[in-house]
Amino acid sequence: LSNIYAAVGRWDDATKLRTMMSDRGLKKLPGYSCIEINNSVHGFFVGDGLHPQRKEIYAELQRMSRKMEETGYVPHTKAVLHDVGTHAQPSQ
Repeated sequence: LSNIYAAVGRWDDATKLRTMMSDRGLKKLPGYSCIEINNSVHGFFVGDGLHPQRKEIYAELQRMSRKMEETGYVPHTKAVLHDVGTHAQPSQ
């Protein structure tokens, strides 16, 4: 819900909601991704530095990103709202 508020520029409501969640001890689940390498599926959490094949996983993700860019893919970053603090909010 806080990301929905942020997406429509309701930064005060997003901040209030995040503060309320923090005050109540609620935590957002971290992002989780899966990737298949050599017919084996590997799952990992955002910022996970513990996976034994993290170097290979991130190398494959970089390879895929380069290939996507080469074919003309341009990421839509307007909706990237996670970890937005008050210092990173656009001016209103």
